[in-house]
Amino acid sequence: MSLYKIRVTDLENILEQDDIDLKALRNFCFNGIPDCNGFRALCWKLLLGYLSPRKSTWPLKLTKQRELYKQFVKEMVISPGEQDGPECIDHPLSDGPESNWSTFFRDNEVLLQIDKDVRRLCPDISFFQQATEFPCEFVKERERKLHVRVAPTTLSSANVERKGVGMTKINLITKRATESYEAMDAGQEAHWEVVERILFLYAKLNPGQGYVQGMNEIIGPIYYVFASDPHLEYRRYAEADCFFCFTALMGEIRDFFIKTLDESEGGIKGMMAKLSNLLHEQDAEVWDRLREQELYPQYYSFRWLTLLLSQEFPLPDVLRIWDSVFADDKRYDFLIKICCAMILLLREQILENDFANNVKLLQNFPLMDINLVLRRATCLE
Repeated sequence: MSLYKIRVTDLENILEQDDIDLKALRNFCFNGIPDCNGFRALCWKLLLGYLSPRKSTWPLKLTKQRELYKQFVKEMVISPGEQDGPECIDHPLSDGPESNWSTFFRDNEVLLQIDKDVRRLCPDISFFQQATEFPCEFVKERERKLHVRVAPTTLSSANVERKGVGMTKINLITKRATESYEAMDAGQEAHWEVVERILFLYAKLNPGQGYVQGMNEIIGPIYYVFASDPHLEYRRYAEADCFFCFTALMGEIRDFFIKTLDESEGGIKGMMAKLSNLLHEQDAEVWDRLREQELYPQYYSFRWLTLLLSQEFPLPDVLRIWDSVFADDKRYDFLIKICCAMILLLREQILENDFANNVKLLQNFPLMDINLVLRRATCLE
């Protein structure tokens, strides 16, 4: 029997228990989840806390959460004019604080940025431009689709200011234009439209943080895994399940996206300081070289850490990285180790290069066997 088949059997044995041993599952997934039978989608739901280790709770939990998400869509995506009854006097020109229309137009500013970001999600694969099997029942008419709300204009430029928590101000310059992707026929939705709806609802339900650019890169791999599940029932509810798993993950990494927490231990500056300290411990010569060139972690590792390396590797490698990151109890400590391993594996080039070439090298990490990177990271103390 091949090693792969042995690992599949081992995972099946873990998952068939009525009460799944979460420690055993973490230990297994840390070394990679077999890419078959929907294992990764199920394991991520367990590792992110969406599903309890007690399998008897799953049917009720999934039914409840999926119904809740359905209600979110019905209440927050459909335009005010479609929700209001004939007795409602709310008018689209009303700018009062209680006006649903006033909120609707404010939301469109955030939606414009989301729309721009999701249209360039994982451009190396065609998946997100393909039609989903399960378009949302509430928005099957084209006029109800979120992207139609901002379709007359596209973002020509944007100045996003992050003050306090989340995204507080977007200065937009827009121009008349056509959509960059061909719209689906009525009754169909592309996967990027589904992701757009999830991010819009997340922003609506988390006004203290809102939507911050980069969240699209975090949600993309999760949705891809769930929407590719070979099990029809799980695939049917990929949107709702993805929303709650993304929300759980953002609950863990929200400090990365909140400027007022940048200096905290869990904030992005604290994470970059940990990376710098670990590199100094592991290879003082490389650390000194980067310091001499004034090539500080914020020049290259800000994106690595905030986006969980989703932009540095091809999607299959990102999924493999996230298996280990999600499975590790101190998952963001291990993320720092991966980043440190990436630098150490470029040691000879870093020591030879000048500043400009090192910036280019670290900002455009070269193709490399991801298993080599993870093995090196695992060895770091």
